[in-house]
Amino acid sequence: MRTTSLALTFAALLPATAFAGEQYVDETGFAVSGYDVVAYFDLPQSAVGEAQPDPVPGRASLTAEHNGATFAFSSEENRERFLADPEAFVPQYDGHCAYGVAKGGKVPGNPYLWRIVDDELYLNITENVVSFWEEDIPGNIDLAEGNWPGIEPDGASGNTIPQFASAAPLSE
Repeated sequence: MRTTSLALTFAALLPATAFAGEQYVDETGFAVSGYDVVAYFDLPQSAVGEAQPDPVPGRASLTAEHNGATFAFSSEENRERFLADPEAFVPQYDGHCAYGVAKGGKVPGNPYLWRIVDDELYLNITENVVSFWEEDIPGNIDLAEGNWPGIEPDGASGNTIPQFASAAPLSE
């Protein structure tokens, strides 16, 4: 009986793994434009309606692979934290704009337009979109969670982040 339950549990997990969407990677060649995803969780978070602190650039010499993408880190400690549990740190929706997913599509996420909600990192595409996202964060997350299973298997957005150029990762 235990073997049957374990086999059924494993079989249930296979489709999710097989159809995982691609991580958004911009022209830097790095996920989250080369910024350290672990560092977001150590930054102070601004109140809704206020700009967040700038993200921490990763270093090109400190990287890890996850979901087919290269992530850069600002310290060996952050890299090790990521390797221990990548899902705790990667942005939701494979680094795509959370509001875009709430509206049913995949568009790039800007690493400067971030918010952590319930220990999850969310990115958005433009400051204007952030204002729409922040009007109803829980409602937008609910919409995005409902839309995500249908669009996750689609390829990553191939679009450039509007009016953005990454200073990361640092090359030492």
